[in-house]
Amino acid sequence: MAKFYYDLHMHSCLSPCADDDMTPTAAAGMAALNGLSIAALTDHNSCGNLPAFFAACRAYGVVPIAGMELETAEAVHVVCLFPELSDAMAFWQVVRENYMMPFKNDAAVFGGQFYMNEEDEVIGTEEILLITSTMLSLDEGVRLVREHGGFAFPAHIDRPSNGIMEILGDIPPEPGFTFAEFNDSENVAAYREKYASVAPLGILVNSDAHRLTDVNEAENCVELDADPSDETAVRDAFFAFLRKNDAAKI
Repeated sequence: MAKFYYDLHMHSCLSPCADDDMTPTAAAGMAALNGLSIAALTDHNSCGNLPAFFAACRAYGVVPIAGMELETAEAVHVVCLFPELSDAMAFWQVVRENYMMPFKNDAAVFGGQFYMNEEDEVIGTEEILLITSTMLSLDEGVRLVREHGGFAFPAHIDRPSNGIMEILGDIPPEPGFTFAEFNDSENVAAYREKYASVAPLGILVNSDAHRLTDVNEAENCVELDADPSDETAVRDAFFAFLRKNDAAKI
């Protein structure tokens, strides 16, 4: 077994609330600089910068995970991770074509939404505002993630902004989450004690980085039986770990 340090919740400059210098390549580079083994890009309601992120992670020796931070109709943020880049891109297209609210982005108000290539060049902008609720309910959104082979967990449950606890008051039994995300590991014990729904869940501590200085240091890890040099083996082992029924704390 080997330790793999991770950050599974990072944004790029496609998310309007992220810094413009948080490019997919820069995010991957910071993950490598901080000693991370596994990193996921999870832009708001979009997977558009994942191809550039994957290329950059491979160049830096970081195992990339395809992701999205989905905002449900209830305004709950959910981190969605996929074993295959193609599955994430297919999921995004379904969300984009069927469930996005038809609001235009005002870059002067919300910030730019930039699509990047692996050379760190802007190749386009997203016109639809990404930081808004989709038309998917929590149950519908998680079901759609699973239909595309993905894994979902509620984001930053220890934060009031778009956290499931603040919005719904607790983690409901459906859609059957087995993990939850914290921004601050020091909050875990108190939440486990206060909420019976949190006590049995596996815990992931991620940065929700919107700027380069927010990316996790090499502190939170998973132990996997995989060759660190084999990207596919690491990713397969990681998702097998997530899907364990016992949802052991990490």
